[in-house]
Amino acid sequence: MTPDEVRRVLNEADCLYNREVVEEAIDRLATATAELIGDTNPLVLGVMNGAVVLLGGLLTRWSFPLHVDYLHATRYRGATTGGDHLHWLAVPRTPLRDRTVVIVDDVLDGGITLSAICDYCREQGARDVISIVLVNKANPDRDPAITVDHAALDAPNRYLFGYGMDYHDYLRNAPGIFAVRGT
Repeated sequence: MTPDEVRRVLNEADCLYNREVVEEAIDRLATATAELIGDTNPLVLGVMNGAVVLLGGLLTRWSFPLHVDYLHATRYRGATTGGDHLHWLAVPRTPLRDRTVVIVDDVLDGGITLSAICDYCREQGARDVISIVLVNKANPDRDPAITVDHAALDAPNRYLFGYGMDYHDYLRNAPGIFAVRGT
């Protein structure tokens, strides 16, 4: 995909949530989750690369002691659909045993990746696992048993990008949440 093609996708996309609306949603999410985890000495794990924007937003709004680490697990590998196999590119260096682990990710779509990450944290001995995403996508194909604990926004079942979510590894930096035209 060329930069000109990326610009065309952005220009033709439908803006579902502009920057102001997204930032207000992150404010609300940070307040609600701070009350839940603020006294637990949490280990916050960002799921790279999608969580980078939300993670930064939450960290600048949370004013309690916490540790930060990351993991990188993906089924997409730059594609617009996920494969059958979860690829672990990096695991957290911080021990998870007996910790409240807060997983921060960009979107709950099919939920396979987030579910596997939560399972991994429990297998590593986490006392509690709390999942947070920017967007809970209304995917009718998702197993109803797969849920997220906290989401800033809800979105229709369309291909989304912006605020950490990508389109062919581009547009994570788009100033809002957009849906690709025709999806």
